[in-house]
Amino acid sequence: MPDVIPLFPLGSTVLFPGVLLPLHIFEPRYRELVRDLLNLPDGESRRFGVIAIREGWEVGGSAAAKSLHRIGCTAQVRRIKPHADGRFDVIGVGAHRFELLDLDQDSHAYLSATVRWLDSDEDAGAEATMIAHRAGAVFGGYAAAVAGLQGIEAEPLELPDDPAVLSYLLASSALLSLHDRQLLLAESSTVRRLHLLTAMLRRESLFVQELRAVPVPLIELSVPRSAN
Repeated sequence: MPDVIPLFPLGSTVLFPGVLLPLHIFEPRYRELVRDLLNLPDGESRRFGVIAIREGWEVGGSAAAKSLHRIGCTAQVRRIKPHADGRFDVIGVGAHRFELLDLDQDSHAYLSATVRWLDSDEDAGAEATMIAHRAGAVFGGYAAAVAGLQGIEAEPLELPDDPAVLSYLLASSALLSLHDRQLLLAESSTVRRLHLLTAMLRRESLFVQELRAVPVPLIELSVPRSAN
């Protein structure tokens, strides 16, 4: 069933289920969003939708819907730290994927959205486990190659056993384009996501080997960091 949630568009950030999202909230519209979350009754879920902006950093006006990708992920609030001047530090964790159906720009200073929840095909069989091991090995080689360019030694990676959790963790950690990350977020099948992710990591590893350079340093197993 469709549901209505507050929306937090972010430039160049794709949130995946299970991945931490630290935010520093200083814009008035998003301060209002956090205050509204704090005012919810005890026991009610404090969550908001995170969705990537196609181009630029701002969304508004009649073309707002076209400025956003269609698939996003909710952030379940784990901690809110208020500051005396009205700012907030928020820690969220990716929870449920959704499809954007409609935008409401009038009810609040911030956007809210009608969304459809996307079910995940949690392929937990032998195929998913095999492909997960392969993806983890390819990522290890990719991370080692990037670390070598920086003149450092890659530390051993402790990766989760669950194929779905692994796929989202590697998708958030690898240096991938916004387009690539959106493709991975939109994929409901764990097996297909792992296949796609492995192909992307092999491509990126080849770029590192051939070009001997990457656009920015890789922070192993990092989490998205963004200011609004």
